[in-house]
Amino acid sequence: MRQLALTWGVNGLIAGVDEAGRGPLAGPVVAAAVILDDLHPIAGLADSKTLTAKKRERLFDDIRAYSLCFSVAQASVEEIDRLNILQATLLAMRRAVDGLRLVPKLVLVDGNRLPTMPMRCEAVIKGDALVSAISAASILAKVTRDHLCLELDQQFPNYGFAKHKGYGTAQHLDALAAHGICTQHRRSFAPVRQCLDMARPRT
Repeated sequence: MRQLALTWGVNGLIAGVDEAGRGPLAGPVVAAAVILDDLHPIAGLADSKTLTAKKRERLFDDIRAYSLCFSVAQASVEEIDRLNILQATLLAMRRAVDGLRLVPKLVLVDGNRLPTMPMRCEAVIKGDALVSAISAASILAKVTRDHLCLELDQQFPNYGFAKHKGYGTAQHLDALAAHGICTQHRRSFAPVRQCLDMARPRT
């Protein structure tokens, strides 16, 4: 799929924003914002989900080296449980844009929901496949979260985070049943909540 040229007619910097980690049962949700440099185009940008891990890692390095600026931010497990996953995701997106060293004129966000921003924002359905800056943001967010899951696997080796990255696979659900939850599990998510309910003493 060819990526769209930016035809919004905006004079100024354009940032792409995307997230990783809305669906998993554990760990933070991660968002990234990227302003690309037209003088240093990055070959191979695409939706992070369509790329191999090796290609994502290479592009992760290229984006950090050749973009005008980038920012990666998180919303914690505690914030996810307190706010809900949607609001926590929007919070992480706002933090990512706030962390840019350059202020964009327009922010393009993957999907159909927008965080509240002081600048103009546009939602782009399938933007991670259509807009280069959003593709770059999706790669930064995905690789950053995958790295975090490797750290979680070292901290909590019983759950298999390195393999399933926190998603509710059969392996993960079996580990929850066998070991209960850890501090990085999202208590507001149904499988984790059910595990908690089962662990409560009956009166």
